[in-house]
Amino acid sequence: MKTNLITREGFERLQAELDHLWRKERPETTAKVSWAASLGDRSENADYQYNKKRLREIDRRVRYLRKRLEDVQVVDYNPQQDGRVFFGAWVEVEDDDGQVLNFKIVGPDEIYGRKDYVSIDSPMARALLKKEVNDEAVVKTPSGIRNWYINLIKY
Repeated sequence: MKTNLITREGFERLQAELDHLWRKERPETTAKVSWAASLGDRSENADYQYNKKRLREIDRRVRYLRKRLEDVQVVDYNPQQDGRVFFGAWVEVEDDDGQVLNFKIVGPDEIYGRKDYVSIDSPMARALLKKEVNDEAVVKTPSGIRNWYINLIKY
């Protein structure tokens, strides 16, 4: 199950995507479908079939975004969070082998297309929550248990 948390930045990005799809892409695609339909035989009309499929994809994404934006809770930074890992924190961790990772803990809707974001639902984020700098976090991974040490926390 997805956590219904999102950062302000992530919420605004989803709203911008919804706005773009609804106000720009959908009208353009609808116009293309109408134009292609006016050409006649739709069964062999690639423009019609492609754009009709694209219109269904846009509508599906618009429905999802509208529902999701209603369900999510925006979490803003609070100064009381300083010094500990909470939602929205940039964290630098290091393992026993010296491997260093930098990432931001965000909602599950924000991680796509970003290698420096980690979902709050991930084992890594769950292990780090409420920890402070120099604390050890034990993370259970498919390859076994790994120890990570927190080097830096910033918001």
